[in-house]
Amino acid sequence: MTVQVLRGGTIVDQAGERRGDVAIDDGVIIEVAESIEPPLGSEVFDASDAYVLPGLVDLHTHVREPGREEAETIETAARGAALGGYTAIVAMASTTPTMDSPSIVRDVLAIAEGAPCEVVPSAALTVGRNGELLTPMGELAAMGVRIFSDAGRGVQDPALMWRIMEYATGLEAITGGQPIVLAQHCEVEALSAAGHMHEGEWSNRLGMAGQPIEAETLMMMRDITLARRTGARLHFQHISCAESVELVRQAKAEGLQITAEATPHHLTLTHAECASYDPVFKVNPPLRSDDDVAALRAGLADGTIDAIATCHAPHEPHTKEFPFDQAPPGMLGLESAVAVALTELDLPITSIAGLLSWQPAAIAGIDDRHGRPIAAGEPANVCVIDPNETWTVRGTEMASRSHNSPWEGRELRGRVRHTILQGEFVVTQGEATR
Repeated sequence: MTVQVLRGGTIVDQAGERRGDVAIDDGVIIEVAESIEPPLGSEVFDASDAYVLPGLVDLHTHVREPGREEAETIETAARGAALGGYTAIVAMASTTPTMDSPSIVRDVLAIAEGAPCEVVPSAALTVGRNGELLTPMGELAAMGVRIFSDAGRGVQDPALMWRIMEYATGLEAITGGQPIVLAQHCEVEALSAAGHMHEGEWSNRLGMAGQPIEAETLMMMRDITLARRTGARLHFQHISCAESVELVRQAKAEGLQITAEATPHHLTLTHAECASYDPVFKVNPPLRSDDDVAALRAGLADGTIDAIATCHAPHEPHTKEFPFDQAPPGMLGLESAVAVALTELDLPITSIAGLLSWQPAAIAGIDDRHGRPIAAGEPANVCVIDPNETWTVRGTEMASRSHNSPWEGRELRGRVRHTILQGEFVVTQGEATR
């Protein structure tokens, strides 16, 4: 294969920032140095005005396929992910049929072969995500599944969740010591069922039923208590309010094996967006208050929140034209996440890179190949990002089959120039090549 050299970039990884060249050959980084003399016949890519990062990893992608290909396919989701700098995405079990059995997981893996990023299947906690029967977690763990989640639904029955945690802690004998992560969508449906946005000032103004923060925090309190008892490894998905951040902070201080993610939209948008009655701003959990956004950002800065995850949730365009209370919740996120972080978050690039790359890779159990340091001998899963390029978000121009981006028409700063998967440039100069 032809040697490829990324020249003069600002390399950002676990070791910090430094200027240098990166040489790649046959899927592996072969040299990193202040200056590399390109071998004869090699390809050279100028990165002097760009960041060179380990490929990004998304913990929370709704790929829709199988079953809802009119909204998204594994191929279009993976292409959008690659355009967003991702070399791996964790596919949620919210498919039709649900990813709750080895056969469905195998089907997803087969469909994902040749995709422009690695698609890592999660599996449901309960059959059909119905919260009644435990999935065959042992069989699924034996075939490589490391994250289990009911993806958009929280397990409502505390006795069942307790049994799931107890069972999960015994699966390391099957996985060779690799941990099983239980990713929980925290929502007490008895409190949230009638609500379509955050319960607060704007829901009162608009005369719209709201979801109280207690719908999220009560389940978190329950599961923290159960994790304390069982020793299970628990990951809280898309936490959205100040109280949730504090619960995670306290649990970590206690030494519990708990991690948490926040989404770009919960970090940057508030319930005031719903004043337009535009269903693109309907999401679950809902956009919260200014104080909640500030608390989430503080949680990123102090390490309470471990990852930025997109909760990429495509919907057929016509469904997002329904009235607000009838439209499905969810937003696109893969192509815009790193730009939103660079534009909106007052964090150093090393922190942003960690939140989007090596920290989620570790939670997903794929840090043997993604989120790796930019160093000789490491897999060439890399992205190159121009932090200064500005662009205007247009949902119709994205790879997704859906268009429901909450940043439609907004100018963002920072764009992915190249994404390299196992040494192959799957995105070159901002254009998908696979």
